[in-house]
Amino acid sequence: MKLSKRGEYALRALIDFGIAHELGRPMLKIGELVEKERLPVKFLEQILTQLRGAGYIETKRGKRGGYFLAKPARDISLGKVIRLIDGPLAPISCVSVTAYEPCSCPDEAHCGLRMLMLEVRNAIARILDRYVLADVVGITLRKMRRDGVAIPFMVEQLLHVSPTAKGGPTFVDDNPAGGFLAELAESKTPVKARKRKTAKAA
Repeated sequence: MKLSKRGEYALRALIDFGIAHELGRPMLKIGELVEKERLPVKFLEQILTQLRGAGYIETKRGKRGGYFLAKPARDISLGKVIRLIDGPLAPISCVSVTAYEPCSCPDEAHCGLRMLMLEVRNAIARILDRYVLADVVGITLRKMRRDGVAIPFMVEQLLHVSPTAKGGPTFVDDNPAGGFLAELAESKTPVKARKRKTAKAA
């Protein structure tokens, strides 16, 4: 599986809708998305039309109109959105659950490549089907607030934060500090435990 540009832009747009909704701004104009994400407007319009057709977003016409989530962020599966835009999660068709097709292998039941790719497919699906848009929105806002960066779609002065980030992400082996799963684990760690961990590190 490789996330296409269309898939990437669709997810980024949905995350923006989710963030705006959490901040009390459920409706966004396409110009706001274009400005924040620096996306080509025509391409974005096509993607929003596809998301609307699938029931993820809705539109309201008029001067105060715009786009908004058609369902709660907790009901939007990341795996389903990716399948909508980019097709099956499986790296090869013979291990796909949603779009199975036999491959050219003469003995599929004993194909080592198929067994390996099935594990890859299952690992990807376990993450993308487990988490929903609300999870990503919550982690994104938490990290932005913690790092003191300007949060989009909100009056910056209300936050009393600096508009610049405190450095980029760091990587240790294959686990990005600040990656989604690391941030999710951190958010579920009790405050007292985090303080003890920080004290030990000092």
